[in-house]
Amino acid sequence: MLRRVIGLVLGLGGFAVLVSLGIWQLQRLDWKLGIIAAIEARIDEAPVPMPASPEAARDAYLPVTAEGSYTGEAVMVLSSDPQRGHGVQVIAVLATPDGRRLLVDRGYIPEAGRAGLVLAADDVTVTGNLLWPDDADSYTPPPDLGRGLWFSRNVEPIAEHLGAEPVLIVARSDAAQPGLTPRPITPAVRNDHLGYAITWFLLAAVWAVMTLALLWRNRQQTT
Repeated sequence: MLRRVIGLVLGLGGFAVLVSLGIWQLQRLDWKLGIIAAIEARIDEAPVPMPASPEAARDAYLPVTAEGSYTGEAVMVLSSDPQRGHGVQVIAVLATPDGRRLLVDRGYIPEAGRAGLVLAADDVTVTGNLLWPDDADSYTPPPDLGRGLWFSRNVEPIAEHLGAEPVLIVARSDAAQPGLTPRPITPAVRNDHLGYAITWFLLAAVWAVMTLALLWRNRQQTT
């Protein structure tokens, strides 16, 4: 009898813990979806003039406009497109009339189009979204400065290399170079909570089955 009571208590306790973890992940999912929805709404807002001192925590995804000239200084970030194959993402310097040097992600161009790429242009108006991408990890190789080829869009090292402000405008279009394809802006927010919730609920179901099997076995042994 005591064994059955202990087994029942442990079974119910474990089942309750696992179910509560699944419910907690569903709550986290709802919270994360709210964050993603807010970011998506901000991405589509009307653009505002480029802030004087943009900050990542406050201004990420903010739609902005900026005017100036492309100086011809740029780095090429290795990229690819499912339809067009391997190419580069062009990160260029935009010099504004008030003396600022801003980084602009002008878009993607396939390898075959690099030869005709126009890097310098005057009287440019850029409309896009501010972004501070962090797409490098310990496996990302250092840039190949000999070829001007980079392997991530991390703002700080590119800005230091080009002598620009550590802020990136991801352009929505580039009239100065029609062959460039803008990079879509999407919320860079990891959302695995639904998968975690399903895992906890499945574990709870397995725990319940194992508990019932144990109780049935103990009952068979005592009869």
